[in-house]
Amino acid sequence: MIIILSAAAAYGIVYTILVLTKKDKKETPAAQNNAASTQIQLQAYERLILLVDRIALPNLIARLGKQSMSAKEMQHAITQNIREEFDYNITQQIYVSADAWTAVKNLKEQNMLIVNQLANALPPNATGLDLNKLLLQFLMNDKKGTLHEIVSEVLSYEAKKVLLPNA
Repeated sequence: MIIILSAAAAYGIVYTILVLTKKDKKETPAAQNNAASTQIQLQAYERLILLVDRIALPNLIARLGKQSMSAKEMQHAITQNIREEFDYNITQQIYVSADAWTAVKNLKEQNMLIVNQLANALPPNATGLDLNKLLLQFLMNDKKGTLHEIVSEVLSYEAKKVLLPNA
């Protein structure tokens, strides 16, 4: 009799555990999808912040500047690098807000415009160093030069909203 009661109790416990596990499994996929979605969004914001840093004009000048380049070669190197960095990260737009993506696009376009306008203002025999100096002077004297910092702050703010939605 004790064996039968023990077996019945064990069966009841196992049955209860299985039922509770099934309930948890029904709730888990939605929670897992939400966590995975949040992770993907955060990674997208991280990549875009890195993109913004990589296409910031001071960083491009430091990374690409060579003594032997002409102004036209430097102009081409900077604009080509901006395009490549942007194109490499273009798919991130599906994971971030439209405003965040627009800010990144505007930064790309503005940086290319500044580089092209300043390069075209130089004489034909200007060096890459001349263009770099002119770009750095412009960045120090114009508020548009800090747009990369503003875009980074916007992306960081939005990433924090994704990470802490109730904060």
